[in-house]
Amino acid sequence: MTPVALFVYNRPDNTRRTLQSLAANTLASQTDVYVFSDGGKDDASWRQVQEVRQVLREFQGSRGQWFKSFTVCCRPCNYYLERNIIEGINQVLEQSETVIVLEDDICTSPHFLLFMNQALQMYRHEERVMHVAGFTRLDLLHDHPEMLPVDSETYFSPHMAGWGWGTWRDRWQTHFQHYTSRDQALQGLSPEDISTLQYDGVFPCLGSLDRHPIPWDICWGIAIQRAHGLCLYPAHTLVQNIGIHAGTHFRAYRILQRYEYDRRPLQRPIVMAATPPVATPSIEALLAQALHHWGIRYTPLGKIVRFLYQKIHVR
Repeated sequence: MTPVALFVYNRPDNTRRTLQSLAANTLASQTDVYVFSDGGKDDASWRQVQEVRQVLREFQGSRGQWFKSFTVCCRPCNYYLERNIIEGINQVLEQSETVIVLEDDICTSPHFLLFMNQALQMYRHEERVMHVAGFTRLDLLHDHPEMLPVDSETYFSPHMAGWGWGTWRDRWQTHFQHYTSRDQALQGLSPEDISTLQYDGVFPCLGSLDRHPIPWDICWGIAIQRAHGLCLYPAHTLVQNIGIHAGTHFRAYRILQRYEYDRRPLQRPIVMAATPPVATPSIEALLAQALHHWGIRYTPLGKIVRFLYQKIHVR
């Protein structure tokens, strides 16, 4: 059974909900869980970190009830997200051929672990398949079932999604590199590669290459593109990001906008069969639409506010 690497920082309530949903998975009792708790940046964040670690101690004390094993690695200082995740994944992959990765705001469906383990086993020898996603921006099961294979509720895409995912040791160790500059990240990529990564400019993800440190997920996405790899997706999301409206990446004002990706996870198992790893142009076209404006869809009031903001901002 593939182990889970869970990365937490300073959100005790989200951490508890994430662990509760993971514990409700059908394969939870057969799964080893490794939690990597990052340290604080200052006194205030350290207090929150200690609250998170109290939650972890509660689960650790009842580990026999929930998981096969529950191991906590407490960082002595602030590693920051990128270092914590990269070193944690490497540590788990030292002893396992596969890994499932979660962060502290990802609630999983009861069949998330089942899907991930089935997929990691099914495509273990298909080296072009580099990433298995538990989250999808599309709801093909309800909106476009005709696009799916007859015997499998899955699809492939070169685009990587990071809200609950898995990979293999050989893919990660061979291809992943944490880039330190934009030039290094884009070296050797053709204009076509860059266009594919950004869906012809609809999804300007390469803007994050100007951040320091560069986010781990864009590095992994570039690695997949550089290797002409593919990602396997369920046709309906198996995870929900509970940090969308309060996390560091996105704050939604519901009277102005809604977030199209905020869907309830599928509550039954995904139907799976081995299918050829090929991206479908019609599904890629739907993904381009879904990626537009990062999944934000504005209300009529939101459109007015956004128009006024852009006019003021341009001035």
